[in-house]
Amino acid sequence: MSRILIVEDEAIIRSALKRLLERHDHRVSEAGSVAEALTLEPQGFDLVISDLRLPGEPGTELIGHAAPIPVLIMTSYASMRSAVEALKLGAVDYVAKPFDHDELLETVARVLHRQASQQGEPPDITEPGGKRQTMIGNCPAMQIVYTRIRKVAPADVTVLIQGESGTGKELVARALHQQSRRAHAPLICVNCAAIPETLIESELFGHEKGAFTGASAARTGLVEAADGGTLFLDEIGELPLDAQARLLRVLQEGEIRKIGSVETRHVDVRLIAATHRDLQSLSKTGEFRLDLYYRLNVMQIDLPALREREDDILEIADVLLEKACRRHERDGLRLSRATRRTIRDYPWPGNVRELENALERGVILAEGHLIHPDDLGLAPPPQPPGKPPAPASALAGPLEQETSEEKSGDEEDLSLEDYFQHFVLEHQDQMSETELAQKLGISRKCLWERRQRLGIPRKKSPRRNTG
Repeated sequence: MSRILIVEDEAIIRSALKRLLERHDHRVSEAGSVAEALTLEPQGFDLVISDLRLPGEPGTELIGHAAPIPVLIMTSYASMRSAVEALKLGAVDYVAKPFDHDELLETVARVLHRQASQQGEPPDITEPGGKRQTMIGNCPAMQIVYTRIRKVAPADVTVLIQGESGTGKELVARALHQQSRRAHAPLICVNCAAIPETLIESELFGHEKGAFTGASAARTGLVEAADGGTLFLDEIGELPLDAQARLLRVLQEGEIRKIGSVETRHVDVRLIAATHRDLQSLSKTGEFRLDLYYRLNVMQIDLPALREREDDILEIADVLLEKACRRHERDGLRLSRATRRTIRDYPWPGNVRELENALERGVILAEGHLIHPDDLGLAPPPQPPGKPPAPASALAGPLEQETSEEKSGDEEDLSLEDYFQHFVLEHQDQMSETELAQKLGISRKCLWERRQRLGIPRKKSPRRNTG
């Protein structure tokens, strides 16, 4: 059952429209103006239907306030100019009054269906530099994350993001902020683990001049700087207990007091916290306040580890590779088949951040146009106790040449050393060292080093008879 908000100043039209929609199993709320509609929190509905001409502000003012919820505009002035202007401002569609009931119901159904089909889509995020990016991945676990972001962002409640290091917790915080009603205000990001314990309270809550040695001037804290916006505290499990007590007061009373001050100040801040630690377990050992944990955990978003996102890993790798190629001006580089298998099968304990670093190494170290497994510089995954370590070739996989797509299945199953030896011995009579290196996608120096390591002597070409 969809929730629809009708904004119409004429009571007769409003009531008739409400009855029509309720007969078709919609839950309907009413408002007579933009101001009245805002008190009902339009972002909590599935659709807003608003008249264009209203007392006070026009109905198009609701487009920004309701986003990302669609706004359907009604107008008695069925001119194309007013309709086009409404669409330019972001209205999802328009209907002309007096409207045909079937046409209106069809339009409402179409908009709601489109909105439902977009649920679970990766959110767009604007990075600090102004660039826009979309969260990557469509596995079931990430679909849940996207849906939770969409539902939680407009609600203006405290959110706790949990996940291993490198899973993208700050990206989720940015998406929550940019889809909230505070999107126009600042997002202040703080890594609690990166600030010395002796300075964290001063950084967060500010201090007065002379409050402690070295406090030569008064300073505004980051909580106050986020007033009206969002404060993102990453690694909140590292926050000292004294700072936890101060933060609890911010959440309970909306007040801060600078270090060295006797005055309190009211702040309006939405808090988003993130951690890779189990805060509930930390509270049992006294390392984290249990009352603060319950204040933080109003809504929770759990981010899956990269190894749990099998269907997404290669898609993420392709996007990160493209970015790394642009940074290092190595256009045209691509991952070999063996490298793609390695990326898919590796456990990635450092998650997306580790994958990004590995691809950066690959772009820098690649000799030819392909990135091979050994270019990634990955350590062998940890082995269970009592099991001998896996040979490097088990991680590296086979070497591939430019026409790797045409190789036989038997060749693909060969180890790195076996394939190298097989290829060199088969082709060295017909190819020069330069040609061999080019076909293998490596440098001549690398070819020579591997010959030495594997004991494959370079075959001397017969001396030409010049007589």
